[in-house]
Amino acid sequence: MLVHSRLRGAGALVIATAVAAGSFAVAPSASAAARQHRIGNGFDVTRNQKGDPYAYGADGPGRFDCSGLVYYATHKAGFKHVPRMSDDQARHMNRIKKSQLRKGDFVFFYDGGASAANVYHVGVFSGWHHGRRTVIHSPYSGERVKREPLWTTHWFAGTLRGL
Repeated sequence: MLVHSRLRGAGALVIATAVAAGSFAVAPSASAAARQHRIGNGFDVTRNQKGDPYAYGADGPGRFDCSGLVYYATHKAGFKHVPRMSDDQARHMNRIKKSQLRKGDFVFFYDGGASAANVYHVGVFSGWHHGRRTVIHSPYSGERVKREPLWTTHWFAGTLRGL
């Protein structure tokens, strides 16, 4: 027998469904659903910048470096506390396993050890293409924002989910 009840927690309405006596399947809270919607919006902003030129230190609109693209997209999506620089962004995000990466999460590239202090580049995970993970990023001078497969195994994943 399924029983529906409404619970209030942390300011969000949570709907829990009793599956069996003493066990519940909990739907995501309204705030978690809203956060996921904003992450989707941020991904859409990122995708819409494809073709814009790289410019060192630029955070849009129209020109970006790698962390400037992340900064622009996250702020347009309402994540106003995301820092500007890639190493600070890596410290700000929730670090997740590579297997937990979802579209709209972040890929931080590093040299010399998988810590935020060694991050040199950031991109936005855009899914899989021909069996390879891809990112949308602003690569370097003379290039434009584009989607391409990961080129190294020296990266770690971060997300705004749960922040």
